[in-house]
Amino acid sequence: MNSLKPTIYANEPAALQLDPEKEYFWCSCGQSKNQPFCDGSHPEGFEPVNFKPKDGYTVWLCNCKYTRRPPFCDGAHNKLDKLAK
Repeated sequence: MNSLKPTIYANEPAALQLDPEKEYFWCSCGQSKNQPFCDGSHPEGFEPVNFKPKDGYTVWLCNCKYTRRPPFCDGAHNKLDKLAK
């Protein structure tokens, strides 16, 4: 993750069933109007993370934007009081 601070979209992940044949772009800045996906509105210094989900799995995508495993939730939302400072 870069030194810029992302905007926290939500304090919980998004649990989604996604099409394994499709490529997705996760928003890393928190400013997309299409959360948790990128809509191209990210400021300079942020880039979307592209990924393809595995077939048959629910993915838990990070909405706080502080995960160390983008685009997947790693529980960072439980420590936002320390991470977002």
